[in-house]
Amino acid sequence: MKRPTLFLLLLWLGLGDSPGALAQENWELQKNQDGIAVYTKQLENASVKQIKVVCELPGTTANLVNLLKNVEHHSDWVYLNRKTTLLKRKSENALIYYTEADMPWPLDDRDLVVEATFSPITKNNTARVEVRSLSGFLPVKKGFVRIPSSLATWEITQLPGNKIKVEYLFTVNPGGSVPAWLVNATVAVGPHKTFQNLRGILAKMAKEQAKQL
Repeated sequence: MKRPTLFLLLLWLGLGDSPGALAQENWELQKNQDGIAVYTKQLENASVKQIKVVCELPGTTANLVNLLKNVEHHSDWVYLNRKTTLLKRKSENALIYYTEADMPWPLDDRDLVVEATFSPITKNNTARVEVRSLSGFLPVKKGFVRIPSSLATWEITQLPGNKIKVEYLFTVNPGGSVPAWLVNATVAVGPHKTFQNLRGILAKMAKEQAKQL
């Protein structure tokens, strides 16, 4: 378990509360650095805020979709991800996987099971991915607090110049005993770090593909 670098289970790939009634408050910009903007919005009847990340990344829609499908390598770029294991491939566009997060002391490590659904890439090279938690698929694992509910969505749009625009929405009920003030105070760090890592991997992919042309 990592020492207290700040509490961030908040950017596992594929985590939220039911999207149910959201508060009408405007999004608040928490961090805008390196072209990665992280916003939060207060949810009704929830202590943990919803997250939105908006950014431009190098490469293609297909590159990002393939990275999201390659769940065994999520730990290469998702902040605090200890490991991710594919449990079931329902189809080419529907995956069930298990994720463990290495939480900073003194918090208990978290885990969860999610189903990721990939909408086929359109003719305009747009794509949507929904990652929703599943309950009862695996027994609770000793040493972890199971995330009871989560939801993440990815909206991916191809841009000119071999770039993509990404809008990521994320809500989570972290389960267990978690100080909401700590989550909300550090909410931008994990998403920003994750998308920095993602940018680096996509840039490397784009460079390798350019060499092959």
